[in-house]
Parts: sequence; C-alpha cells; structure tokens
Amino acid sequence: MASSTEFLNFVCEQISGIGSVRFRKMFGDGMVYLNDKPVILVCDDIAYVKKLDIIADIMSDAGTGTPYDGAKEHYVLDIDNADFAKEVVLKIEAVTPLPRSKKKKA
Repeated sequence: MASSTEFLNFVCEQISGIGSVRFRKMFGDGMVYLNDKPVILVCDDIAYVKKLDIIADIMSDAGTGTPYDGAKEHYVLDIDNADFAKEVVLKIEAVTPLPRSKKKKA
C-alpha cells in the first residue's frame, strides 16, 4: 500500500513553522524534507525517523518498525503530536547533512 498525498500533506502541516518543509513522492511513498534535509520517511501512511543517538532518549517509548523490506529498523514518529514531532525533527535536521547534488550527464 502506498502513502497518500493527503497524509504526506498532513505530515508537512504538523511540522510547519520550523523551517522550509516539503515532501517528495518516490516509489509510491514519500520523503519529508526540512530545510532540504531528509527527516521523515513516510511509508504506508506511517511516519518513520532514523534511529539516531541524538533522539534515542526522547524516542525511548516510541514503537519501531521497518518502512520497507530490507530497511533498517526506524522509530515510528507520533505525527499526531505536532509539538513532539517538531522537537524530534529539529534534532534530526541538526545532524543530517544536505544530500549531495547529483551531477548531470553530458
């Protein structure tokens, strides 16, 4: 089951106001970006964040899961709690590098 555009828009709305938020659909699911850094992976209308040391303490009660076959285990983000989601995403954004630009073929 793919993620709906409505859910991706909802995720973006929940973390709005802390920077430039957008999403990109890929393979039927999506990635949410904060200030052009990938912070939330959305698969099957579930918001996942990477298991990073910087958020381990605040995500200790969160559920975990794998967004797709072969993926590493991620935390499931409580996206309904906007304040908590913003706190988590800001911590992730602080340690996430900008994606490398892809060189265009001549």
